[in-house]
Amino acid sequence: MHELSIAMGIVELAEKEAIKGGGNVIESIELEIGKLSGVEIEALDFAWPVAVKNTMLANAKRIIINPSGKAKCADCGLIYDIENLYDSCPQCNSYLKDIFQGKELRIKAITIDNK
Repeated sequence: MHELSIAMGIVELAEKEAIKGGGNVIESIELEIGKLSGVEIEALDFAWPVAVKNTMLANAKRIIINPSGKAKCADCGLIYDIENLYDSCPQCNSYLKDIFQGKELRIKAITIDNK
């Protein structure tokens, strides 16, 4: 289950940033995890309590933004929605594309408490 290592990496990064900001507790964390990122949200939900136990995020509110996939066809230039990495262009059936949304895996924001 690579979602546990992802969750632990998120915790590590968030704690480093909170310490830089002078915080002691992270009140909330906003994550952007695209639908094409390869991260299973349900598996991340399962791993999250283990990863945050006894950390600055132990009681943090977690917000997940889950953007859908979008691509631009390299052949005809059409911008279209994609559900899978291997989807072809609905206009010309080309598989050559630039995926510009949906592969995200990032911390968008953290809210810290300086108590």
